[in-house]
Amino acid sequence: MSTPKVGFVSLGCPKALVDSERILTQLRTEGYEITPSYDDADVVVVNTCGFIDSAKAESLDAIGEAIAENGRVIVTGCMGVEEGAIRDVHPSVLAVTGPQQYEQVVGAVHEVVPPRQDHDPHIDLVPPQGVKLPPRHYAYLKISEGCNHRCSFCIIPSMRGKLVSRPVGEVLSEAEGLKRAGVKELLVISQDTSAYGVDLKYRTGFWNGRPVKTRMTELCEALAELGIWVRLHYVYPYPHVDELIPLMAEGKLLPYLDIPFQHASPKVLKAMKRPAFEDRTLERIKRWREICPELTIRSTFIVGFPGETEEDFQYLLDWLTEAQLDRVGCFQYSPVEGAPANDMDLEPVPDDVKQARWERFMALSTFGLACWKGISR
Repeated sequence: MSTPKVGFVSLGCPKALVDSERILTQLRTEGYEITPSYDDADVVVVNTCGFIDSAKAESLDAIGEAIAENGRVIVTGCMGVEEGAIRDVHPSVLAVTGPQQYEQVVGAVHEVVPPRQDHDPHIDLVPPQGVKLPPRHYAYLKISEGCNHRCSFCIIPSMRGKLVSRPVGEVLSEAEGLKRAGVKELLVISQDTSAYGVDLKYRTGFWNGRPVKTRMTELCEALAELGIWVRLHYVYPYPHVDELIPLMAEGKLLPYLDIPFQHASPKVLKAMKRPAFEDRTLERIKRWREICPELTIRSTFIVGFPGETEEDFQYLLDWLTEAQLDRVGCFQYSPVEGAPANDMDLEPVPDDVKQARWERFMALSTFGLACWKGISR
């Protein structure tokens, strides 16, 4: 019996990439071969993104390409919650599942291409760290699923559900396994890394027989013991983030924070329903850099959110100039079906104004980054 082959297309953010790795690991464990070619595949799985309209369009295009090139396509991922929208454009897809529905995806593959009956996972070994899609020297470590926030521009909670933190012992054991497999850098990810353990009331778990609290600080302290680089992503600036800066100054964590500020104007942030916003963010950034001068801060921002005035936008530019962030990205606001912002009765910002503000933001960030590098903080 020939080995069944599965093609895989993974779109979206690193959280979705980890979902793809889990699906591929299960398929590989069951004896399926993963192929990069449409021609060789017995079925193709497309892991979609549905965060904004442009991501949905990209997902629909990827599905269409897979259908044209192969014909047998299973769809999963965030856009899978909109099965009707997918089938309206591509009625021939074989199955549609939502995010984190690993068993349903694998079950759909079984329906189309049954696994080999003579496969023995004890002989046909999968790498102990599972299937990993990035290069061998780094790996994503997802510590939780879902999100408890209800940012008005976002539909992630409706797609991925509320916050569900992984047991701390399970996370640390996975990190150990990745180190043994040769990983040199762990990229810690989730929808809200700072909220790790909130749903579990920070209960104490166990790792190698010792107690460890299910909380971001204690998790980072334990990860630091592995002797490899640890980089934190999607960190909301909650007060306990201050506890991480000394760990960075001591060389236990990479001096790097990925914080999605999204805006600076208090009025816009309130309309966005952003969590953990405080007027003293600039003071905290200054204090962080005093403790750890090597700290690099990356962030993303949205311009053109409904109700954003020229005064709000200028506030953002002034804030950005003072904050002197090291890496920044900017998106023009895109309305997403199902997002609360659609029902807030706020004045839409015209597309030409959004474009002009985006260009001004990018011009400042490009020029500013070059200048800030030469300024001693």
